[in-house]
Amino acid sequence: MQIEKNKIEGHNHSLLKEHKRRFDFINEEIKDAENILQKLIAFQIAIPSWALGTGGTRFGRFPGSGEPRNLEEKIEDIGLLHTLNKSSGAISLHIPWDIPKDTQHIKKLASHHGLLFDAMNSNTFQDQPDQKLSYKFGSLQHVNKEVRKQAIAHNIEVIKYGIELGSESLTVWLSDGSCFPGQLNFRKAFQNTLSGLQEIYSALPSNWKMFVEYKAFEPNFYSTTVGDWGQSLLYASKLGEKAFTLVDLGHHLPNANIEQIVSLLLMEGKLGGFHFNDSKYGDDDLTVGSIKPYQLFLIFNELVEGMDMKGMNHATGLAWMIDASHNVKDPLEDLLQSVEAIMITYAQALLVDRKKLTEAQNNNDVVSAQEILQHAFRTDVRTLVAEARLRCGGALQPMEIYRDEKVREQLIKERGLKTITTGL
Repeated sequence: MQIEKNKIEGHNHSLLKEHKRRFDFINEEIKDAENILQKLIAFQIAIPSWALGTGGTRFGRFPGSGEPRNLEEKIEDIGLLHTLNKSSGAISLHIPWDIPKDTQHIKKLASHHGLLFDAMNSNTFQDQPDQKLSYKFGSLQHVNKEVRKQAIAHNIEVIKYGIELGSESLTVWLSDGSCFPGQLNFRKAFQNTLSGLQEIYSALPSNWKMFVEYKAFEPNFYSTTVGDWGQSLLYASKLGEKAFTLVDLGHHLPNANIEQIVSLLLMEGKLGGFHFNDSKYGDDDLTVGSIKPYQLFLIFNELVEGMDMKGMNHATGLAWMIDASHNVKDPLEDLLQSVEAIMITYAQALLVDRKKLTEAQNNNDVVSAQEILQHAFRTDVRTLVAEARLRCGGALQPMEIYRDEKVREQLIKERGLKTITTGL
């Protein structure tokens, strides 16, 4: 379903007087507010095709209702999100969960909803029904060359789908690793993986990027063949200039200083993009900003500073995507919350007084440095983010209109009470 333009306009009209009052106030308080608004308008966050259904845990899944049953319905759902927040203008596909049967039809449908195709994601972390060889003991690291060839062929197939859809990047996340000491030879596992990645890399078009995603643990708990940012950076450096590290906020050991990792990867020109989520204990895949909002701000602070130092375009210089699993929430509501949290945090990071912060750092003025950062973090920029949506034709309060229009109820009527999203 879609929400008609006149309903969004009516929703905005009812809130416009109060919004204008708030915006006039913050516009007086924040210098260069217009420049920040333009950056917010340009900033887009890709939505993964697998986030439109109810996720789960290794203990079980509680399917939601009205879930998208195919790729077309997933695109429609992301189109709905983009209509409301004007910041969800891209979709990231997972193959083989979402193989387009007719790429021209899918491209046309996405274009109708104002969506582009972000990174393509391969899948060698589970066996498919028609798969000849198993990935139980790894894919690109596997001791069996035939298994490695199968994984390589799959990634090249994913690239071909991406070319047809207009994507320009491939994300490779490997669950390869071991659960027990002695299970594998670390050095050989790394070399096998690198060799496979090199074959995949050679199949990339000249304008494409490869993102090597890392994860500290799970599903393997003793070792992971791409276990941290250092290993990912090592692969990316050996592969070439089109290979980059991808940071998933949940793929670190507890208390990792992610903002420092981001800073150094940017410095080396090897930060490719982000998968946004939040966590309390591990790879919890919770709503962005729901657990550690200050950490998210500190990460964005480094992103803005580092990208500005390199003259990078904030909107296009890196790949931005949400990667979360929704087990107890309406997935669309969760995504609206996550996008809002990202936009708010990005706006706060743009408020940091870089000149004063540099002066404080150069003078070892620890107190002033903290005050400068926390002043930006404590500034309520929600009205600024809402103004950016308003100027693009989005809703001032996306969640409010989503519920007022009873979107989930309408989706249940259209799709049914018991539907299962592909890939989940």
